[in-house]
Amino acid sequence: MTTSFNDSKLRIWGPIGLFAFVALFFRLDWYLRLPFRTLVINDLIGLSIGLLWWQLARWVVLQLQTHYPGLHNSRKRLLWLLILLPVMANLAWFVRQTTRFVLDGNIWYFSKLIEYSRAVGMQFFYHCAYFVIYEGAYVLKEWRKAQIEKDELTKRNLQSQLVSLKNQVSPHFLFNSLNSISSLIAENPHQAEAFVDELASVYRYLLQAGERELTTLRNELTFIESYSYLLKMRYGAGLELTISVDPAYSHYLMPPLTLQLLLENALKHNAFLPDRPLKITIRTIQGYKLIVENTIQRKRVRVETAGAGLSNMATKYQVLDQPTPTIEELDDCFRVTLPLLVDHESLVH
Repeated sequence: MTTSFNDSKLRIWGPIGLFAFVALFFRLDWYLRLPFRTLVINDLIGLSIGLLWWQLARWVVLQLQTHYPGLHNSRKRLLWLLILLPVMANLAWFVRQTTRFVLDGNIWYFSKLIEYSRAVGMQFFYHCAYFVIYEGAYVLKEWRKAQIEKDELTKRNLQSQLVSLKNQVSPHFLFNSLNSISSLIAENPHQAEAFVDELASVYRYLLQAGERELTTLRNELTFIESYSYLLKMRYGAGLELTISVDPAYSHYLMPPLTLQLLLENALKHNAFLPDRPLKITIRTIQGYKLIVENTIQRKRVRVETAGAGLSNMATKYQVLDQPTPTIEELDDCFRVTLPLLVDHESLVH
């Protein structure tokens, strides 16, 4: 168990410095009135108790930091320190006075309230210094760590937004869609008109998605239905999408374009043919969770990927300070479990 800084020298010179500070600035007149023998005994006892209790206070603070780590537990640690402060101060006073009695045989010090108050007050000062040094250093280290993590998370979020922006204006998707329209105009004008309407709906949502952090599950599913319509026009019976979502969850929230990312991930890594369609299912389960799973039909040519899409999805949830989605590769399917967030009007712009 180690501290957040190298305190090897501080553990020796810290108690000596505190003792000297108190002796010179608070109790100098009292020390000048003491007999030399009593003064020597008092100083030796004071320094010994100071060195011992510095180690004890250090151990207590480190134990609290181990059991209640992080900035979010700072109040719990502070509460425990406030509870332990009078206990340790009085215990230090008792040990000191008992040692004085054994060495000096003087018992008058036990009975004077003003002397007791002064001595315990000094112990309060010492222990406050002990706690402030170690807890303050720990909080500062955790704060710096949190700032670094926050900056890293912000950087990853910006990268995720850049990827999302690239997806929104994907020239390949637009090119394939225009080819589909071109073919449909001559063969089936009515279907071509429906295709244009769905394409417009898809791009409207894509352009709006960059303006918000969250959207409702209802809006995301409406988008994915339009998006899957375009995909089915291109891949035909090679793609099967099943949506089984409880309407009670429709007002819950999630980052926009999450479902599109998962559909594209499934299409990218799996083969799909009319006689062997790729089956994708979107469903809700208890616990405010959405499951997106697809059958595993690996392509013969392995697709090289660094998992950027799934990583960007996880980053979105981290930025929102929400539970990270669960990703599982099972024997027969690839499954992603997404937490649905509580509806809050201020979160949806």
